[in-house]
Amino acid sequence: MRMEIHQQTLEEASTQVGGEARMLLPGVQTLMGFQLMAVFNQRFEQFTFAEQVAHFVAFLLVTLTMGLLMAPAAYHRQAERCMVTERFVKMSSALLTLAMIPFTAGVCLDTYLVGKMILKDPTPSWLAALGMLVVLVGLWFVLPRAVRPHR
Repeated sequence: MRMEIHQQTLEEASTQVGGEARMLLPGVQTLMGFQLMAVFNQRFEQFTFAEQVAHFVAFLLVTLTMGLLMAPAAYHRQAERCMVTERFVKMSSALLTLAMIPFTAGVCLDTYLVGKMILKDPTPSWLAALGMLVVLVGLWFVLPRAVRPHR
């Protein structure tokens, strides 16, 4: 099967990476909001201290994700305002990809905690978190590398 490939200009690539960051950021911010609300919920006290710490770690991971997603815009505004460089596009792409690592970890920790709250049993909760890890790593890291066109 023949695949057509369009080589983007720097301007197109910069617009693309900015659009991708704008698409990801609201989801991350929404998750952060729910994480903050959980701490002030009375049921949060039902978690053990270790589980409360796990929630805090998940919150920090999602906060780190937000920082990585916003870093390209902060960099561009301060270091390369009014220009588009290949360095900016590559750095932005790398930061967006890197952001998926703490996001995956944070979502998996939250999956465990939600499962534990609902199921009252750590074993299926850990299995759900592990399953989520496999799915997200597969979708976000394995699949893109497996199907990317050869250059």
